[in-house]
Amino acid sequence: MKLSKKVVLLGHFGVGKTSLFKRFIDNEFSEEYKVTLGVQIKKKVIQLPDGRELSMIIWDTEGHSKSVEDTRKSYLLGSHAFIYVFDVTREDTYKHMDKDLEYLKNTYTNVTTKVIGNKLDLVSEKIIIKELKEHNTPFDCLTSAKTNKNVQKFFLELAEEITK
Repeated sequence: MKLSKKVVLLGHFGVGKTSLFKRFIDNEFSEEYKVTLGVQIKKKVIQLPDGRELSMIIWDTEGHSKSVEDTRKSYLLGSHAFIYVFDVTREDTYKHMDKDLEYLKNTYTNVTTKVIGNKLDLVSEKIIIKELKEHNTPFDCLTSAKTNKNVQKFFLELAEEITK
């Protein structure tokens, strides 16, 4: 039996959502920055540890500058997981994300919500972890789409979690 789960990438513009999307789906990375308009959708079939196959339908949404509430509701409906991405080099992308996370958790109560700090290749992991802890910034994983650090691992762990 093949499972199918919808996963939506959310966050400010320029945090690396599309880079994470392309790294996980196609194992590609580009230094070229292109703004996502609307949404881009792709599927990746993965093998779960128990032998089942999962079709992860990943929605790469356009970035926002104010609030995740600005995201079209049609992009969020039917989701099994939200991945909120912030840029570890831009404090403005994570400083006030608690409002966005609260909105997602209160509005979409049965949807798994994970937080990724991306662009780890640009800073020291030790320093950014210290800074995030000082700001009480929640995160589930720190990644680098450029170097592929923790990207595959994160998505595979998410796949296991949303299929339990």
